[in-house]
Order: sequence, then structure tokens, then C-alpha cells
Amino acid sequence: MAEHHSARIEFDPRFTVADVPERLFGSFVEHLGRCVYTGIYEPGHATANADGLRQDVLDLIAELGPTMVRYPGGNFVSGYRWEDGTGPKEDRPRRLDLAWGTTETNQFGLGEFMKFCRATGVEPNMAVNLGTRGLQEALDLLEYANHPGGTYWSDLRRSHGDEEPYGIKLWCLGNEMDGPWQIGQKTAHEYGRTADQVARSMRYIDPELDLVACGSSSRGMPEFGAWEAEVLTQSYESVDYISAHAYYQPRDGDFKSFMASAQDMELFIDGVTATADAVGAKLKSDKKINISFDEWNVWYQDAPTGEREEPWAVAPRQLENVYSTMDAVVFGSLMITLLRRCDRVTAACLAQLVNVIAPIMTEPDGPAWRQTTFFPFAEASKYGRGKVLRVNADSPAFETEKYGTVDALHSVAVANEDGTFTVFAVNRDLESPLTLEIDLGSLGGLSDLTCSTLTDEDPDAKNTLAEPTRVAPVANGDITVKDGVAYVELPAMSWNTIRIA
Repeated sequence: MAEHHSARIEFDPRFTVADVPERLFGSFVEHLGRCVYTGIYEPGHATANADGLRQDVLDLIAELGPTMVRYPGGNFVSGYRWEDGTGPKEDRPRRLDLAWGTTETNQFGLGEFMKFCRATGVEPNMAVNLGTRGLQEALDLLEYANHPGGTYWSDLRRSHGDEEPYGIKLWCLGNEMDGPWQIGQKTAHEYGRTADQVARSMRYIDPELDLVACGSSSRGMPEFGAWEAEVLTQSYESVDYISAHAYYQPRDGDFKSFMASAQDMELFIDGVTATADAVGAKLKSDKKINISFDEWNVWYQDAPTGEREEPWAVAPRQLENVYSTMDAVVFGSLMITLLRRCDRVTAACLAQLVNVIAPIMTEPDGPAWRQTTFFPFAEASKYGRGKVLRVNADSPAFETEKYGTVDALHSVAVANEDGTFTVFAVNRDLESPLTLEIDLGSLGGLSDLTCSTLTDEDPDAKNTLAEPTRVAPVANGDITVKDGVAYVELPAMSWNTIRIA
């Protein structure tokens, strides 16, 4: 029988980390695999609306609760001609997508993406191509998207059926430009200078834009840290964010280290923050550069992608990871990390939204369903609004090969705007359940607790087309309150959403 442990947390609504940024619950739609075609967009589907968007997917997106969506890439954007996805669909060219080895039909483009944003209520986050293109094309795109009218590009948008400007405020200046896999890879100096020029010029059109410079593609990149320092040295006063990307998967059966993946994410965030602040100090600037963690997820990068496809196929099955209960618990721990660091991580994007390493899966001409990772994101987006509180925690630990000694309890507390509180808690121990003691003394007499728990006796349990509801959160009734302390039983390997009212 597994040993039973106890952990304790306390927090006070007077001591906060930061307001939870609206953009923290972002996601990502790239022209990759079936994310767009037969994902969010399938005109022939039984549920498709007049714009070709799948209503069954829109309903799940509404339940998931993303607040912002990054588009159209990702690696795809570094070879993308944005004009291809505008105007009459019968006139749009088919192009080879060198990033993913497919053919892009361009039947879904900027106008369709904006219809998607209106249908879901998400904020658009647009990326510009700084791989095969550059300054002029970025300015043309911005003019087309945001200028009211009376110029070539803005009037072209109006002729395409969108009289009103899109008003896109958040823009990514390229994607992963340090990566040797990237079309148009640049050195840090080359990219930093380009980002500065593009950012300053875009602000001539709209000075209120929020602009994201590319950070390292991962913490494991050879030039991590040095890349951020050089890019920000070139562009510090012109941009608002530096990006971070991170994906996690178990290696060589080391599931204990996988459960502790958030340790790496926290080190990543702290390292980028320190580097950005050091550049700011060197430049004698009082400006703070925040982090846009605009790609994060569990991703089995060596897993088969799905059906075998011919080269240059249209919307083949690519990166269609099927997530387990263990994956969902690790995913929830990553979500907790973003909340804990939301004083500097003020935008983030779960990569991606549908089919491609995604919380939502679909079948062409068929159903849509929730993956296991759907639930931690949905609960965090619904209940993680308000102010993140400083938490004092006392937790048992376990040993990992990659990260050493790690706390079994990973948690964050949020003071919600309606006067209630939410604790998100992950028991990262694969074997031992945990009694979580919550000190209620500073919460003004609140003592009504409910808990939703996601776990399974089979760590590899998944939701599939055959069993789309195999894994889901359940109400956890194993809660007691005594002498101002709540006791909540957290199963081994579990994601828990605890509401205090």
C-alpha cells in the first residue's frame, strides 16, 4: 500500500502576486495538419455555419475558454504570403508549405480567422513573416488589417467584405527565428535589428500595438540567454514582450521527472526575466519587458503523426497526440506555473487548439470531443480569474532523476472577483495520496469547499473517438473542515480545482 502524506498551504488576500492577465489563457491556431481544415473549418460538415466554421468545435471552444488565439503560425508563418488568404476563394493560389511539407489551399485566411475570432470572442494575435519576407510586407498587412480606409490596402480589405478594421493589437514579430528548422533563420543580431526596425515602423501606423519579439525556441537551445540578451539589446525600447516556447514529454520511461516538468518551465521563466531585466538595467531603462509564453504544452515529438500521407498532401494528420491522464496532470502543473508567474508572464498560448497537440479533437464529417488536457485549461480559465495570491506551502517531496528533490504538491491560489477563492493543486507523486490542509483563517469565515478532481487508476487512460468520455473530472467529496482548517484528499497523480466560498 502506498504511503499517505500531508501538505499544508496558507494564503492571505492582502498579499498578492499580480492580477491575472486576460491574455494568459490564450491558444494557438496554425496552418498545420488538421488544426484549420477539418478542425475549426469544414464547410461541408453537418454543423458548419455560414462561414464554414464547425459549430460543434465552436461550442467546445466556448467551454474551453481561450481568451486570445495566435495565428497563423508557428513555423508556417515564416514562408507565408498573407495576401494568398484574402479575396475571392476561387482566386486564391495553392502553395507549397515548406515548414510542414504540405499543400496550402488558402481557403482559410485572415478574413476567415477574424470571423472565427468574432464567433468565439477571442482576441486575435497575429504573426508576421520575418523569414522569407520582412518590413514592407509587415506594414502592408498591418495597413490591410487595421487602417480604416482610404488607402490601397485598407480599401482592398473593404472590397473583400470587411468594412471595419480588424483592430488587431497583439503582434508576433516572426517565429522561432533562432531555429535551424526555421525558414529564414537569423542570428540574434540580425533578428534583433530586424525586429527593432519592424516594430518601430509598425508603430508609425499604430503606436498602441503590443509587439512580441522572438526569444529562444526552447531553454535547451545552445544560445539560450545570449539570444534574448542580444535581441533585446537591439529592440528593447521598441517591443513589449519576449517570447518563450516549451514542450514536455517523458523520456526513457522517467515518469517522475515528467511529473515535475514545471520545474523546467519555472527556471525558463526566471532565466528570461533575469536576462530581460539585466538588459534593461544596462540600457538605463525603467521599462519592463514581459514574457509571452506563446507556445506551451505536452508534446510527444517522436510519436507517429497519424495516417501515412503522400508528400504535399492537403491537411494531413500531423502531430495528433492522444493525451493520457498523466499528461493532463502535467499539463495542469504547467498551467499552475503560468499563474504563479503571471506578474511577468502576461500572455500565453496553449499550442494548439484543435487536432494538433490539442485539447479538442475532431473527425472529418464526424464528431468532436475533449481530450484529457481540455479539463485543466477549462477550469483554470473559468476559475482562475482575479488576483494570484502569495502561497506559503509545506509539502512532502519525492526524488527525480532530472530535477532532484521536488515537492509533491504544486499549487496556486486565486482570489476571484466575486469574493470567492480557488486553489488549483496537483499531486505530482505517482504513488502516494496526499491530504491537503488549507488554512482558512484569513478568508473572513469562508468555509464552504467543493473540489473537482481529475485522475485515473490507469495513468495511460485516454479519451478517444471510441471512448470520448473515458476521462473527466469528478466531484471530490472527501473534504472536512475543522477549527478553521480544510482537509482535502488529493489522489496520487491528480489535478484538483478547489473552490472556497
